[in-house]
Amino acid sequence: MKTTAPIKTAIETDLAALNTLTEALDGMGAALESALDLISGMSGRLIVTGLGKSGHIGAKLAATFASTGTPAYFLHPAEASHGDLGMVQADDVILALSWSGETRELSDVIGYAKRHSVGLVAITGSAESTLARAADAALVLPKVREACPHNLAPTTSTLLQLALGDALAIALLQRRGFSEESFHSFHPGGTLGAALKRVDEIMIDGDDIPLVSQEASVISALNVLSAKGQGIVGVTCEGRLQGVITDGDIRRYLENNSASTMKAALYETSASVAMTGGSVVLKPDMLVGEALRTLQTKRISAAFVVGEAGPVGLITMLRLLNRGAA
Repeated sequence: MKTTAPIKTAIETDLAALNTLTEALDGMGAALESALDLISGMSGRLIVTGLGKSGHIGAKLAATFASTGTPAYFLHPAEASHGDLGMVQADDVILALSWSGETRELSDVIGYAKRHSVGLVAITGSAESTLARAADAALVLPKVREACPHNLAPTTSTLLQLALGDALAIALLQRRGFSEESFHSFHPGGTLGAALKRVDEIMIDGDDIPLVSQEASVISALNVLSAKGQGIVGVTCEGRLQGVITDGDIRRYLENNSASTMKAALYETSASVAMTGGSVVLKPDMLVGEALRTLQTKRISAAFVVGEAGPVGLITMLRLLNRGAA
C-alpha cells in the first residue's frame, strides 16, 4: 500500500543502521571500555548535554541513567554558558552528544571540562571533530543515511545515539549489580512501581486471611468462604497449608455428594475432603510482577503466601488489579 510504503522504508533504514552499529562495536571496544570506566568510577554525577535533536536524546538518556543507578542530569549547553557550568564538579563526568561534533554551543562545556579535568565522553558521528578530539573517550557512530528521504532531518542518526546511550546505561547497570529491588526504589509509582513491590507489601494478611483447620466441617469452610469474600479458603493442619477450597470445589463437592443428606455432606464431613491439595503458593519476598505471572501462567485467580511457619497472606487477581499491578 502507498500509505505504508514510506513507513516501511524508514523502519528498514533504521534497522539497517542498527545492524551497522552492532557490527561497528568491535572497533569501538577500547573507547567503550574507557567510557564505562570513567562513568562507573566517578564519585559525582553524569552530566548529559547536547543541542537540538541530540539534546532531546540526551535528556532521555539522562533520565535512563538516573533510573538505573547512575546519578545523572541533563545540562542544556546554552544555559551552561550562562552560569549553569557552576553545577559541574571535578568528580563529575560529562557525556556530550553531537552528530557533527562541531556544535558551537558545546564549546564552553568542552573548554570547562578541559580546564577543570572533568571526564568527557562523546557520542558523535565524526572521529575528526572538535568534540571527538577533546574527549577522553570518543564513541564514534558509523556513518548512516537518515530515514528522511532527503537525508536531512535527524532521524536514523538520533536513533543510533539513543541506542548506544541506552546500551551504556544497561552495561553500567550490570556493572553496579543493580537489582529489581533497586529499580523499584527509583520507580515507586504506577504499574511498574506496583509490579516491583514485594508480595508481602500488598497481600491480604492478618485476620483477613481465609483459613480453616482440616478438621473443621465443610459448612465451616463455606462460612469462611462467604464471610471473607475472596473465593478461596486455605485448609491447614498444625498451621501448615494442606490445600485450598474454592467456590468451584464446593460446587463439585456438592454435586458428587448429592445423594448424601445435607447434615452428612455439610456438618459431618471435614473440610479436607472437599479441598484440592498441592495448591500453588507464593513467597513473601517474591516481586508482585512475578506473582502476577504465576497466577496468569497457572490460570488461577488467587494463591496463598506461605512463609516458614505457614500461610501469612493471600494474593488475588482482584487485589493486584486494585493495586495497579495488573
